[in-house]
Amino acid sequence: MRLDFLAALSGVLIAIQTRANGELSHLINNGLEAALISFGSGLIIIVVITPFSSHIKEGIANLRAAVARKEIARWKLLAGSLGGSFVAIQTQIVPLIGVAIYSVASIAGQTAMSLIVDRIGLTGGGKKLISIRRVMAALLTGLAVFVSVFDRIDAKNLSLMAVLLGCLAGAIVGFRSALNGQINEHSHQSFTTSLLNFITGTAFLVLLILISFLLGKNHFSPLPSGPWWIYTGGVIGVVYIAFISTIVQHLGVLTFTLFSVGGQLVGSLVIDLVSPTDGVHVSAYLVSGIVMTYLGVIAGGVSSSRVKKPVRHR
Repeated sequence: MRLDFLAALSGVLIAIQTRANGELSHLINNGLEAALISFGSGLIIIVVITPFSSHIKEGIANLRAAVARKEIARWKLLAGSLGGSFVAIQTQIVPLIGVAIYSVASIAGQTAMSLIVDRIGLTGGGKKLISIRRVMAALLTGLAVFVSVFDRIDAKNLSLMAVLLGCLAGAIVGFRSALNGQINEHSHQSFTTSLLNFITGTAFLVLLILISFLLGKNHFSPLPSGPWWIYTGGVIGVVYIAFISTIVQHLGVLTFTLFSVGGQLVGSLVIDLVSPTDGVHVSAYLVSGIVMTYLGVIAGGVSSSRVKKPVRHR
């Protein structure tokens, strides 16, 4: 299966996860708790799978050996805490501005961060030159973000701070993707990378909730009985992290971002048509932004340098 298709599919998964986590946060009125439920359920799934998977165990052994040989810095193993931060922001913002606006805001931050991490070689696949063509593609993607929300930029239905936080969430995704690429280069097993992400991410969220609770700024809410799909965020996260930790090494973060952007915007469009949040509508601006995003993908080119060391997919 083509890696560019998988990159686009990962974007669709993010759109679905965004809607699920946002609705859960809205129903329980607690963004941090919703984030913990999402991450915690993903952790439970992959922990249950781990004892029965020789591949995950092999990946753990590979990663331990790499750390012992100092081939990868220990702090990079905390990439999952960035994922926890991302989901925490996501669950807080989506109920306020909807899936589509959140998606395009996070895309802007992700694209900007992708240029940086590709240039410094943080993906694990080596440094990737940032040509004028790639910069223009990233700028076109950023412009597509602006066009997508153009008709919603007013004081009544769009919080500037929420949009800026959405951009921050996207930047976190770009940086986390790069670190996961490095982790996967040493573990050689994408689901081992997912396991590590969910362990550190869940631990980060638990710590954050405990601190918030002790400060009297958080409360625990009873879980709603449905709809069932609001609890799918963790499952989607397991699959998504496994996808990106493998794909990023080959495509580079920028190329991966450009393809996943298309999938995320199309997914957001479909979601806002089928199951919109309150006050959300699909406009010609959003559709135009999606078209411009794909033009950005074409302008950036679909090829990228390959890493010399093959990664085993299990």
